[in-house]
Amino acid sequence: MLASHYYQGKIEAGCDEAGRGCLAGSVYAAAVILPENYQNELLNDSKQLTEKRRYQLRDIIQRDAIAWAVGIVTPAEIDKINILNASILAMHRALDQLQVRPEAIIVDGNRFKPYYSPLSSNLSPLSPNCSPLPHTTIVKGDAKYLSIAAASILAKTYRDDYMNQLAEEYPQYDWISNKGYPTKKHRDAIKQFGITPYHRRSYNLIGDGQLSFDF
Repeated sequence: MLASHYYQGKIEAGCDEAGRGCLAGSVYAAAVILPENYQNELLNDSKQLTEKRRYQLRDIIQRDAIAWAVGIVTPAEIDKINILNASILAMHRALDQLQVRPEAIIVDGNRFKPYYSPLSSNLSPLSPNCSPLPHTTIVKGDAKYLSIAAASILAKTYRDDYMNQLAEEYPQYDWISNKGYPTKKHRDAIKQFGITPYHRRSYNLIGDGQLSFDF
């Protein structure tokens, strides 16, 4: 059974991202605040669930959560600031959209940047009245905490919806199946057809150590 909270007595948001290792498409992140002492035996790391179960759980999460939101960072932004910064920015954008303000944050992985609530965004970070929310990074947190697992499911399913739409525009890259990840079929299509506006130009797109600017 996954734990309901890391911080006791605080409104806690769990965060996770999807699409970090993809060659194409935006990176998505979600932030979820679940009720205190919430339990759901079906919630788990989205990678451990079937596609059908993920979408079933998305409806349950959105129904049960105190608040939830999804943040997006585009391929062009990824190329400018790199994928680590983009993943964190997507989480910050998700947190910005929460209708209930969290008092603490737990994040899947081992990297995060201090997050300042929009309520204090008009203050300088050096102001004594402005301090970042407490946060904790948790390796494999999506298999340990319910809110992070919920965030992983929302990020994954909403990103899959987005890649399915792009696949209709560019069917030759097999995004309907690989969702932008570096499969052989995806890379062979890049070699044959070149890149799209949705490819991440800062990535090694065909696996030969070269960037895609040669296309």
